[in-house]
Amino acid sequence: MKIGVIHGPNINFLGTRQPEVYGNMSFAEVCGRIQALACKDLEIVQFQSNCEGEIVDFIQRCHSEEFSGLVINPAAFAHYSYAIADALASISPPVIEVHLTNIAAREEFRQKSVTAAACIGQISGFGVDSYLLAIKYLISLGGI
Repeated sequence: MKIGVIHGPNINFLGTRQPEVYGNMSFAEVCGRIQALACKDLEIVQFQSNCEGEIVDFIQRCHSEEFSGLVINPAAFAHYSYAIADALASISPPVIEVHLTNIAAREEFRQKSVTAAACIGQISGFGVDSYLLAIKYLISLGGI
């Protein structure tokens, strides 16, 4: 089983960017926590980009390389990227959208996600555990 994890724009600045909102855990630490779920039967491929087109390319790669599932934190792209939404809707693996913060409790412009409709579900507000919960759900779908 292979699961892709996409980290959107500015996620690479975790621990530095607004720690009062996003916490003190660094991006490397978040990636380490996610990677710790990998095992003999589960490969986790993580990807981070601040560029919309690169994220679309990775989503398409997840389809062509037969990933079992995809977790995406589209970050700010969630609120306006129809290109990412269209790419997500075009692939066969199940996708779960995650956010570190509870976007429903944030500024009005952050409360709507145009990408979530292309996903089987959304998990937000649990920090790095949002990623872990999504991966564990995808694992349960795959029978590991």
